[in-house]
Amino acid sequence: MKPTALLSAALAMASLGHSPTSQAGATFKIDDTKWISIGLGLRTSFSSLSGGSGLTDNKSSNNFNIDNMRIYLNAQLHEYFKLEFNTDCQTCNDGGEVRVLDAIAKFDVHPLFNVWVGRMLVPAERREMNGPFFSPTYMPFASAGDSSQNGFITGTPFISADFFPVFAGGGISAGSFGRDDGVTAWGEFYEKRLKYAFGFFNGLNGGANHDANLLYAQRVAYNFLDVEKNPAYYTSGTYYGKGGDILTLAASNQYQEEGAGNRLNPGNLRATSVDLLFEMPFDKGDSGVITFNGEYKNYGIHGYDMAARLADKANGYANSFPMFEGNSIDTSLMYLIPNKVWIGQFQPYVRYVEVAPINSPDRNMFEGGVNYVIDGHNLRISLLGQYGSLLTKGLDYTTTATGNNATAISLGFQMQI
Repeated sequence: MKPTALLSAALAMASLGHSPTSQAGATFKIDDTKWISIGLGLRTSFSSLSGGSGLTDNKSSNNFNIDNMRIYLNAQLHEYFKLEFNTDCQTCNDGGEVRVLDAIAKFDVHPLFNVWVGRMLVPAERREMNGPFFSPTYMPFASAGDSSQNGFITGTPFISADFFPVFAGGGISAGSFGRDDGVTAWGEFYEKRLKYAFGFFNGLNGGANHDANLLYAQRVAYNFLDVEKNPAYYTSGTYYGKGGDILTLAASNQYQEEGAGNRLNPGNLRATSVDLLFEMPFDKGDSGVITFNGEYKNYGIHGYDMAARLADKANGYANSFPMFEGNSIDTSLMYLIPNKVWIGQFQPYVRYVEVAPINSPDRNMFEGGVNYVIDGHNLRISLLGQYGSLLTKGLDYTTTATGNNATAISLGFQMQI
């Protein structure tokens, strides 16, 4: 595969790997303090893209995808010591290859302070911390097999750990599926209203980062109304009204010296985000639920200029890490209709995304869809349509980026236990 095609396919797969631990599954008790649990997760979809690159007029590209196929394993060895081990099929649409998603040794001492060591989610903004299984909208792997189109690319740009699907050297990888190897300290204050997570990670491996500088990541969130009930520092994009009245504001930041670019043109990377979740049932009991998600990102790179980025593009991005630089927003508004239709409830929504790179053409996307919610995040069917230039310009942040407005329609199935 050519380097450009490899990078494009890799970026598409990279976005699909982060989600909080499944809270269901089967639990096997060993004694009063020891137990082990197992869970499964699957997301599969069909997508059709019209007006994309390489397609003639009145033609569509169609594709079935296995977006995620996961095994969740959790265990407690002692009152204070736990293990988490999760896998995912990271190349499901290219034959399939199961790889390690999480491998975490947990020292859970007190709600105020806990330490995790191993391979885990890097603290970031809510949509990254939701992952595909706990996001409010379905994130399809690709629109009709076009590897430059997927749910997270048609959102705000990646963090470093979500920019390539596998751990690799040579300056092309800073983690996998939003995960990286490192350590995170997290905790909760003020009746669990204030939540924090601070971590140190490998970040970009080789290439621009020839001095092996660490990546520093932080996230702080405050619950103004009811407290969100999530494990550790993980998040959800909606609770379908079962979490009460939610108003949570959070800020996150990541920094790595020489965390972008190439060896000859390294850049210091800073990625700052602010996100807001508002959710409120109109009445107690079986009532309608309104949910709003908002996210703003500002990424800056010092030292990796457009001339170097264009040279990397001409070279097929070999041995480079062309991270996004600029501003972006991602907003969605949804309403869960109270009355059940057969075994589930309908949840129509609208979403808007705008990405404004520095010295590169802006791109945006309008999305509308409906979720059929049977069992929250554990069993859901989604139908959605997307329109905009973000579907074609994708991750090209150079001055020569081009792309027309395209249309994508996807049908997604999500289930986990």
